[in-house]
Amino acid sequence: MTYAAAVVRADGFTPPGPGDFDLPAIGGGHDTFEMFGQSFVLGVTKPMLQIVLAAVVVFVFFWAASRRRAMVPSRLQFVGEGAYGFVRNSMGRDIIGAHDFARYVPYLFALFFFILVNNLFATIPFIQFPTFSRAGMVYSLAILSWVIYNAAGIQRHGFVGYLKHQTVPPGIGGPMLILLVPLEFMSNILVRPVTLALRLFCNMFAGHLLLILFALGGEYLIVEMGGAYAPVGVLAWVLFILVAFLEILIQFLQAYVFVLLNAMYISGAVAEEH
Repeated sequence: MTYAAAVVRADGFTPPGPGDFDLPAIGGGHDTFEMFGQSFVLGVTKPMLQIVLAAVVVFVFFWAASRRRAMVPSRLQFVGEGAYGFVRNSMGRDIIGAHDFARYVPYLFALFFFILVNNLFATIPFIQFPTFSRAGMVYSLAILSWVIYNAAGIQRHGFVGYLKHQTVPPGIGGPMLILLVPLEFMSNILVRPVTLALRLFCNMFAGHLLLILFALGGEYLIVEMGGAYAPVGVLAWVLFILVAFLEILIQFLQAYVFVLLNAMYISGAVAEEH
């Protein structure tokens, strides 16, 4: 612990940390089980409910937008069609290609708005918690993506052909393959879902942690310490507001990047050339 941290703790302020993301089970469930040397609480938590709520919100919105389709679209239909076209064209057709993209658009479309809504929960009053600041939630999506793009590649090239397609760089032969094949296998088959998940998780976790720090730190400086510390507390609150707006942009960008990488992985898996 640094000297500054020791002083802060002595004054009574406990900085936020990973423990602030370990939300208790709703209804006070206390049943636990042991795994990997750690104790886990059984019960329904807030992120679990947010996952369900996000799925319902996405389904209801686009169902309502498409329920009464017309040649002259209503405002809701116009928004829904624009949202669909954004994913279809910029992340489906432009990345995967005109020949193969259509079958993957429903997955990319649902994935983008599902992630976006869950990210935006971090800034919605009375919710204010990013669902994907819990690593387990993100790894589930990453594993699903891993299954889909590998299955697409195996269907196109066959199992052995797909492994060769992903691990043997074109134009390379001889002893260099002894080094490159394991590296390509690690990079294209094993590491991708990990990096895909970590990118989303770390951004949501770090952004929310920063907001907690500015909000609670500013309150402590103004209310508890006062005096010469009060202006610093006000500055912390100003930074809290600015970072909150920046987080909205990051929440959108992280949903976009996650789905864009999915489209790139599918494109690489089904491509005829490496």
